Amino acid sequence: MRAPTIRDVAERAGVSKSLVSLVLRGSDQVRPEKRDAVLRAARELGYRPNAAARSLSEQRTRTVGVLLNDLRNPWFVDLLDGLNSLLHAGGLRMLLADARLNRRTGQDPADPLLDLRVDGLVVVGTLPDAAALGQVAERIPVVLAGSREPAPPGVDVVAGDDERGARLVTEHLTGLGHRRIAHIAGYGAVGELRRRSFEATMRRHGLADQVVVEPSDMTEEGGYRTTVRLLSRPDRPTAVFAVNDIAAIGVLSAAEELGLRVPRDLSVVGYDNTSIARLRHVWLTTVDNSSHEVGRRAARCLLERLEGAGGAGRVQLATPTLEIRGSTAPAP
Repeated sequence: MRAPTIRDVAERAGVSKSLVSLVLRGSDQVRPEKRDAVLRAARELGYRPNAAARSLSEQRTRTVGVLLNDLRNPWFVDLLDGLNSLLHAGGLRMLLADARLNRRTGQDPADPLLDLRVDGLVVVGTLPDAAALGQVAERIPVVLAGSREPAPPGVDVVAGDDERGARLVTEHLTGLGHRRIAHIAGYGAVGELRRRSFEATMRRHGLADQVVVEPSDMTEEGGYRTTVRLLSRPDRPTAVFAVNDIAAIGVLSAAEELGLRVPRDLSVVGYDNTSIARLRHVWLTTVDNSSHEVGRRAARCLLERLEGAGGAGRVQLATPTLEIRGSTAPAP
């Protein structure tokens, strides 16, 4: 059996092909009874629009490529939810690609999405090669979400205010009387901003000589191994500020293995307010960096670019808040 066409829908509904096209495009210039007749006919016939044909006629695919730096990080889930909700309302669909996988296979991370002729690109997480991304931005709109690296010209950046978030954590811990506070740092511009803000806040409280920073790979295993080293010190910290929630889970595991109780013996703070932090048996104090709002703002920037807005790239920072839960307490 051949697939039903727009002509079949028009004949079933008793209208013209052009009116069917208006209904399928969501036009508000069609009377409700005509729209209902067309949609009913399409359902009865099992008609599905030919996306490839429409793309050729409109010179656009109505798809947005989303390049994720790390599919394993739960922080991206809320960001993608905010991003997708606004893109969907604008008649666009997301196509996801794993930047790490593409790099391992020797591809430029954005190539698979560009091959599919996406109308725009959202890069989520650590920025790939800036020069290559600049070339992409000359062809289609590009937005960076959750990244703080310098962007190529004409590329918008939407992220959380990492300096403010790290300051909230450090002020919280010093306010609880902690002096020996260790920071498990991350990589990239985001990791650098959080580390610098932690150090600056410690200095403002006269605790420059108490600053301890240990680098990590931002994974649970990295957080665990780093914490084992920290807690083996003779002047072990009474509080640990991890660069993200995943590393903070490693901190909790190491503390338990070494016989320390959180938060009585050790206070622990994460960053991102992921679903992991909200689990009842974890109940982690952490920074909510407005990932859903970051996603919505990124979508809004991209939609504006698709509608023809030009100009220099903008930087938008969402305001973070500190979610105080059960993993922090006064210093022992």
